[in-house]
Amino acid sequence: MVVGPESGEANLAAAKKVRPEWVLQVTGRISPRPEGTVNAKLPTGGIELACEQLVVFSEAETPVFQPGAVELPGEEVRLAHRWLDLRRQAMQDNLMLRHRMVKLMRDHFDEAGFIEVETPMLGRSTPEGARDFLVPSRLDHGSFFALPQSPQLYKQLLMMAGFDRYVQVAKCFRDEDLRADRQPEFTQLDVEMSFVEADDVMGVIDSLVQKTAREVLGLEIPLPLPRLSWDEAMERFGHDAPDQRFGLEITDCTDIAADSEFRVFRGAVEAGGRVRGIRVAEAASRFSRKDLDTLTQMAVDAGAKGLVWLKVEEGSSLAGPVAKNLTGGIDARLIERLGGTAGDLLLLVADSFEVSCKALHTLRKHLGATLELYDPKTLHCSWVVDFPMFAHDAETGGWAAMHHPFTAPRPQDIPLLESDPAACRAVAYDLVINGSEAGGGTIRIHDSGVQQKVFELIGLSPEVAREQFGFLLDALASGAPPHGGIALGIDRWVMLFARLDNIRDVIAFPKTQRASDLLTGAPGEVDAKQLEELGIRVVTPPAAVAPGGTAPSP
Repeated sequence: MVVGPESGEANLAAAKKVRPEWVLQVTGRISPRPEGTVNAKLPTGGIELACEQLVVFSEAETPVFQPGAVELPGEEVRLAHRWLDLRRQAMQDNLMLRHRMVKLMRDHFDEAGFIEVETPMLGRSTPEGARDFLVPSRLDHGSFFALPQSPQLYKQLLMMAGFDRYVQVAKCFRDEDLRADRQPEFTQLDVEMSFVEADDVMGVIDSLVQKTAREVLGLEIPLPLPRLSWDEAMERFGHDAPDQRFGLEITDCTDIAADSEFRVFRGAVEAGGRVRGIRVAEAASRFSRKDLDTLTQMAVDAGAKGLVWLKVEEGSSLAGPVAKNLTGGIDARLIERLGGTAGDLLLLVADSFEVSCKALHTLRKHLGATLELYDPKTLHCSWVVDFPMFAHDAETGGWAAMHHPFTAPRPQDIPLLESDPAACRAVAYDLVINGSEAGGGTIRIHDSGVQQKVFELIGLSPEVAREQFGFLLDALASGAPPHGGIALGIDRWVMLFARLDNIRDVIAFPKTQRASDLLTGAPGEVDAKQLEELGIRVVTPPAAVAPGGTAPSP
């Protein structure tokens, strides 16, 4: 540590008292290094620094990497030596930004009359859409606590207890597959309000978005934030968290395809599917055959059977492998429907609605980035509302809650719970920032009869519902106010406002994409005595048997 004659007197005195030999006297000057001695890998490699006192507080080995180096090692090395990585100025700036944004959030809700209440970390395992992290009970063998996926039920109970405005910076856990913007343990800003409608909840968050954008990025976000329904988002963008910083909107061409003799189009329509596409303006000459093969593979990886690409030429004609099949005016109709002009590239997918959404969203996201169709410094915030109440569960063949089973249906859709659950829409709203879900919320069910019906639809018998959620049903039966709320992903907010692509860069000690902690070696084995106390025996699956071999004994 370098100290001067004024600012460092206390440090200097402390160092002399502990280890006098660690205090070195040098003259005070900064000068350029002689030619041939500059270290280009360090930001300070071109200067020599001398000062009045140099204080050495501890001896240290040469670190695995220098935090100030121009070329850093890979992320695995940096995560394994996270204390060194956190010395980098960029990482310190990220965590300072996180601190600042969390303080802004807390101040915002404090000024609005919210009270912060801590909810339990050890609770009961309940079906909330993802796998729980389980904690075995030492005192009750065979029973488990679950770490919270969210404080959902507790915050609803707080509303029934008379706390009208609740907020919490909550640690949550979900044992699910990881991505660059997802972690097994994460932090969310949890909010709940009584006697509110969806507009009230979204209004509170609108002002928070505006305030955060202004104070952190110096951007002015006009209010209210724009809204579009889930149906519109899926039709126009193929995704329920669309990036609206650029166009490339999806256009439906199913009716035109139905008149075509092209069997790929006709077959998809006859099977109940859709033919949908996007127009990439002035891009025909920018994509080689190899590039187009890459786009085709991306569509296939997203579940599509293939991708039809067409280049618009002068005279409103089409070029491409299938152009000759688009006869009888189909080519001209497609060009008109998609708004094509000479030099444009048209990309079409013929498949089920769900597959066409996934494939075209994938292409749209890729093209927006690679063609630089938006300014990465911009911030587009919007709401997606009126989600379906239920989705088909592929495993059971029944219904599953789109958000969670405590979400209220729109009042006008309550009769559809009996007659047509697929058409039932929820009072649900997701905040979308630059194509990422930055928060999600709903108005909750406050009527015990409606709650029982929703449980039945997702396959919970009255007995199972009573066993898992008896406390909630009792609380609802005792009288519950209309209430609703939202949860904002703090890690993701900081990542988006810092204009980063990796959520691990805004978390002090994150996990890898395999949910492991390279710094401490977690998860790891535990002592056999601990397992015995918990009544747990580890069963290792037998190794794969080689041809002609035998399986090992269990």
